[in-house]
Amino acid sequence: MSSPEAELSGILLTVLGIVAFAVGLLFSIGFHEAGHFYWARKYGMRVPQFMVGFGPTVWSRTKGETEYGIKAVPLGGYIRIVGMIPPAEEGESKRATRMRSFIAEVRGQALNDVRPSDAGRVFYAKPWWQRVIVMFAGPFHNLVLAVLFFAITLTAVGTSVFTTTVRDVPACVLPAGAASATAEEPCSVPITADGQLCEAGAAGCGLPQQSPAAAAGLRPGDTIVAIGGTPVDRTAYDSWTAVQEAIRTSPGEPLSLTIERDGQQRDLTVTPIANTVYVEAGSDETTTAGYLGVAPTPELARQSLADLPGYFGMVVANSVERLVEIPEKVPQLFRAAFLGEERDENGPIGVVGVGRISGEVFAIPEFTGAQKVSFFLSLLASVNLVLFLFNLLPIYPLDGGHVAGALYEKARAVVARLRGRPDPGPFDIARLMPVAYVVAGLFIVLSGLLLVADIVNPITLQ
Repeated sequence: MSSPEAELSGILLTVLGIVAFAVGLLFSIGFHEAGHFYWARKYGMRVPQFMVGFGPTVWSRTKGETEYGIKAVPLGGYIRIVGMIPPAEEGESKRATRMRSFIAEVRGQALNDVRPSDAGRVFYAKPWWQRVIVMFAGPFHNLVLAVLFFAITLTAVGTSVFTTTVRDVPACVLPAGAASATAEEPCSVPITADGQLCEAGAAGCGLPQQSPAAAAGLRPGDTIVAIGGTPVDRTAYDSWTAVQEAIRTSPGEPLSLTIERDGQQRDLTVTPIANTVYVEAGSDETTTAGYLGVAPTPELARQSLADLPGYFGMVVANSVERLVEIPEKVPQLFRAAFLGEERDENGPIGVVGVGRISGEVFAIPEFTGAQKVSFFLSLLASVNLVLFLFNLLPIYPLDGGHVAGALYEKARAVVARLRGRPDPGPFDIARLMPVAYVVAGLFIVLSGLLLVADIVNPITLQ
């Protein structure tokens, strides 16, 4: 039973973790906007506002022609560049429709910011390549932070890896989701091939077979130093993945292992068997793959700076995969938020949920200081990477939408020149305002759904 002092310490550490994440998030947002701001000013654009957050203004100060401030809701930020929407194109239809009236109203509000002295300083009047740089600079700053945080974590603090040192060698083979998995002695409980309980002696019923690892003589504490003749580094971030991949792709095929035990190396030949395994940790999806029966030992380990490109590439691939999966995971997120269904730990998580995990990490007494710092920096790095990838989606009003608009404008001008026609001028991005409102609405709905789920049915490390 924990003491009141320990509980108070845990609460304080939780609050510290949440506050640290909030500060890190605000810094990341501010650094993103600073990318837009620097290049906008460099190319002579007028920027009347630089704000971190949304909602009511908590603090602001005007310096020169720009108001700098912090708003109450730290879920984003913006800089206001004059002339983001150009005047109507010549020859535009004047026929009144609800959509045209809406676009005209948006255009009018944007052009109201333009002063007579702003000639040549408005966004739409700048060359297309300058607008691309201004809009790309924000996400690029997030990419810089992601690389920096990952580099510090990887080389200076250390990152959590599965080493090739064997932690456990199960005595028998249990298929994923086996009903006997929670039994005190699961190897003594008769089951069917798919893991269902059964009566001993019945057809298709029997005790689980001995694991190939145990049969080959592998023991906890053994370190795999080579597999299939290929050396593996015990603490490299991808070594256990290589070992696991070799095992999973070799059902029924002999596999040579070189292990180190008590300072001496020895060679073993093992034959993985086909077994039902989970596709990934925390998932209910299963597949049939080679199974050996070894579990790795987790450890905090530093990596070489030369490992950063490969490590970062792996993280980017996983992040892109998670972003692509978001639409198909929304129904499950809704059920978890409102119908009490168990939360998918591989599903999307909002800012509140990430902050909660940060606080939880700080409060776990089993974690060392280095482990907490490593996890926190990795968390901030991942957030910045997601901000980079998400903002570059070619959808208005995201930064990627503006970049796509400028590139389309340039392509349109090139085609017009090749056809001997005059330059059609700036792309009228006001026509995309209906799309912007739909995208913003979907984003607000998803953010609200994540907020509810993160409060009532959060993802936790426990």
